[in-house]
This record gives sequence, C-alpha cells and structure tokens, in this order.
Amino acid sequence: MGSRAGPGRSDPPVRLLRAANPSPLTGTGTNTWLVGGSGLAVIDPGPDDPAHLAAILSVPGPGQRIDRIIVTHAHRDHSALAPRLAAATGAPIVAFGGALDGRSPLMTRLAGSLPDGGEGLDLAFTPDQHLADGDTLTGPDWSLTAVHTPGHLGGHLCLALGDTLFSGDHVMGWSTSIVSPPDGDMGAYMASLHRLAARNWQRFLPGHGEPVDDPAGRMAYLIAHRHQREAQILGALTGAPWHIPALTARIYHDIPPPLLRAAERNVFAHLIDLASRNLVVADPTLHPDALFYRA
Repeated sequence: MGSRAGPGRSDPPVRLLRAANPSPLTGTGTNTWLVGGSGLAVIDPGPDDPAHLAAILSVPGPGQRIDRIIVTHAHRDHSALAPRLAAATGAPIVAFGGALDGRSPLMTRLAGSLPDGGEGLDLAFTPDQHLADGDTLTGPDWSLTAVHTPGHLGGHLCLALGDTLFSGDHVMGWSTSIVSPPDGDMGAYMASLHRLAARNWQRFLPGHGEPVDDPAGRMAYLIAHRHQREAQILGALTGAPWHIPALTARIYHDIPPPLLRAAERNVFAHLIDLASRNLVVADPTLHPDALFYRA
C-alpha cells in the first residue's frame, strides 16, 4: 500500500507504505514512513518481508536515494527489515538503542524474575547511530528531532517534523498501546504521554493505523482511559485480593481471545506502577502469578 500523507503545506513530502502484516496487535499492518525528496529518511522499515523491502526500494526515483533508516523501537514488526534495507542502500540505521536500552531502574530490577514481555523484541537489533532525546537529524529538505517516549518500550522514540509527530506505537488512533513488563513500563508510559500533551501538535503519524488529526483529543482520551483502568483495579482490590487473570476478566468485558494475554499484561503493568506508589501489595512478590491486595 502506498499513499501520500504530507503533514503540512510547506513540509517535505511524506509517503506511507504499509507492510502486509495485519494482526490483532498490528491492525492493518506496520506503517513505514518515507520523508523527503532527494535524500529520504525511512521511519520504521517494518518486518523482514521481501515484498515490503521491494516496495520501499521502489520509491526513490531519479536523483533520489535513501539516506537514513530510523527505527522508533526494536520490536520486530518495526525493526527487523532494517539490516536488509541498510545492506541494499548503504544508509545507516538510527535508533535510541537496542531492544533492552532505556529500561527504567525498576524494570531492570524486575527483568530477571519476569517472563519477557512477549511483544516481539528484536534482540538482534543494533543501530549504527544512537539518537538521544532532543537530537536532530537533517536531510536536504527535512529535519527530524527525537523525542524519547519510554513506556511501550524503554527505547521508544517519536520524531518531530515541525508540529507533526511520527508517534510510533506510543500514540495510535486505532488502538491503545500495549504496555507489557518488563519491556513496557506504565509509569514511564504515562509520563511520556503527559510530556507530549504539553506541546501543541497538529498531527500524529503513527506506527499502525491512520493519521491522528486531533492529537490533543487523542492524548486526553488515552490519559483518561489509563486513569479509568487504574481506578477499576483499585476498586476491585478494595473488596478482595485478586490474581491477574480473574482481575482482567472482571475489568475487560467481551475481549477477543487473541487479545486476552495483552490485556493481562496491561493489568500487570498497572499493578507494578501502583505497587511502586505504595497503593497495592503483591504476595509474595511482583510477578504475573502473584496475589494482589489493596495497600
């Protein structure tokens, strides 16, 4: 799939290619964004799919080339194609870091005792260049500034093109983001949402789904949604202790079976955050199998 999705009248060209990897967790597929005219930046090359690689390589015309490959975060549906695209173009791969970089001290401490987040970490991913919060990449007709937004993954980056934001998996219009410990961190996710909400954005171009034309409204909804989930968890725990599967079934009504595990991981992420704020207690320790009490 290819389409023009220019963020504004005076901005450089922006083109969308959508990978053919639809699923309950990826929606209609991973969005690969190509920014610029003569020297293109590819944002999130996507899964390791030869057809998608061919589609990306078909975009540059005469006098055009791919100069940068930027990965918002090291989940395989966003990053796995990067090495092959780099080999084909000679362009460097740029990202915050590898799949485990950017974890909070809490998640780093918990990681040894938890199962992985189950969201397709690309443990082999290694960028050629590290991009820190506030760093800017420039091309012949574009400038992209990194905004470090940990939460969905510790090393998650958004990329600002003026007042348009390539929002990766942090803010999407079709779905809320999965926050699955120890890869995901609910406290960091909420802090990142509030940080983005403090700026006046005109449009978000996400990693899945369609552009978000009301960023402020969408972020307000996502913040309110997470606060509601937190209140539901605390309300349930006020009456009795719960294990995560039963607590999830109480909170998420009529959830499709393919999304049940993701919902349980989101509940666990909330519980870890609540425990860090001394609002809940885990018995015997913070783990998906623990029994959770209201503090």
